[in-house]
Amino acid sequence: MKLNIVPVKSGFQWVKLGIRTFVRQPLALAGLFFMYMTTVFLVSVVPVIGVLIAGLLVPAATLGLMVAAEQAEQGRFPMPSVLLSAFRAGRQRVRAMLMLGALYTLGSMIASTLASLMMGPTLPSEREFSPATLVALVLHIPLFLMFWHAPALVHWHNISPVKSLFFSAVACLRNFGAFLVYGLCWLAVFMGIGSAFGLIGLLLGGGELARSMMIPLALLMAAMFSTSIYFTFRDCFVATPADEQPAATEESK
Repeated sequence: MKLNIVPVKSGFQWVKLGIRTFVRQPLALAGLFFMYMTTVFLVSVVPVIGVLIAGLLVPAATLGLMVAAEQAEQGRFPMPSVLLSAFRAGRQRVRAMLMLGALYTLGSMIASTLASLMMGPTLPSEREFSPATLVALVLHIPLFLMFWHAPALVHWHNISPVKSLFFSAVACLRNFGAFLVYGLCWLAVFMGIGSAFGLIGLLLGGGELARSMMIPLALLMAAMFSTSIYFTFRDCFVATPADEQPAATEESK
C-alpha cells in the first residue's frame, strides 16, 4: 500500500464524483444509507448496550457504503448485501473490523465524556446545538481523521487496525489542502441546495412546508456525501500486489 499526495483540486473532483455516482444509482445508494441509519437508530435504543453495539458497527457500515459507491461507479446496482461486506472478507478481517469498531466506540465515549466535563451535560430542554455539542464535535475531529480511511485500509489493503488509524490520519493531514477544498465544496453544496429548497417550500406552503422538506433533503444530501468518501480513499492510496495475498489466503480457509 502506497500513500498518494494528491493535488488540492482533487477535493473538488471528489465532490463531483460523489454527486455523479449518486445520480447514477440514487435509489440504491439512498436506500442503503437509510438502511444504515435506521439500523444504527434501532440498535442504539436498546437499553445499556445499544449505544455500544451501534458504535461497534460504524466502521463496518462505513465500509459497506464505500463498497456500494465503488459498485455504482462501475455501473453496477449495489444490493443491500454490500452493507455486510466487512463480514464476508474472512475471519481475520472480520476481527480487525470489530477491533476498529471497539476503538471507535471507546474514542467516541472519551470525547463525549471530556466535552461533558468541560461544558456540562446537554439537557433535553436545551437548544439542539449547544456549546457542549460544539465542543464534543471538535473533540471528535481527531477520531474522524483516524477513522476516515481506516475501514477501507483494513478491508482492501489488509492493514492492521492500529496501523490503519495511523495511516488514515497521515493521509488526511498530508492531503490537508484537498480535504479542505472537499469540505468547503460540500458546505457550499449543502447551503446552496438547502437554501433553494427552503425558498421553494416557503413560496409553496410557508415555513411549515419548508421545515418538513429539510429532514428528507438532509438525509439525501448525507447519502450523497457518504458516496464521495470512497473517492477520497481511492485517490489517497494505491494498492500493491502484497495487499491481495493475505485476503486470498484468508478466504481460502
